[in-house]
Amino acid sequence: MQATASHTRRHRLRTPTAPAAVAAVFAGYPQRLRRRLETLRRLILDTARTTTGVGTLQETLKWGQPSYLTTETGSGSTIRIDRIESEPDRYALYVHCQTDLIATFRELYPELSYGGNRCILLDASADVPEDALRHCIALALTYHRRKRRAASG
Repeated sequence: MQATASHTRRHRLRTPTAPAAVAAVFAGYPQRLRRRLETLRRLILDTARTTTGVGTLQETLKWGQPSYLTTETGSGSTIRIDRIESEPDRYALYVHCQTDLIATFRELYPELSYGGNRCILLDASADVPEDALRHCIALALTYHRRKRRAASG
């Protein structure tokens, strides 16, 4: 357990500062949700760093939501994170709805909650399912690379 805590602290120390516009969105979240969304941000950035072929992510806003793009390599689909406005204690990790990513996530992790073919729904009062989310994030960040590889035989 000690190694895990030190491992987590080490990654938190290396997490880059968000661009000003993204940081402003995080600052506007209620504190409880902000902590959860910052945890998702760290998971996304850490997963990108540790997944071969993803490269550095571009962190920006799309539709006013913190968004993570694989602009350096084009390896994956955009990931967005945000709170659920209509449900004060819920937040979500969004992927492009015209991919099969959510269908894949449902197959692999039926215990997670989903919002149609758009997102993984999370509850601020529950623990973050880090292992499952890391895997889903890695699949999203490598989506285009896998599709290109499948198409080329």
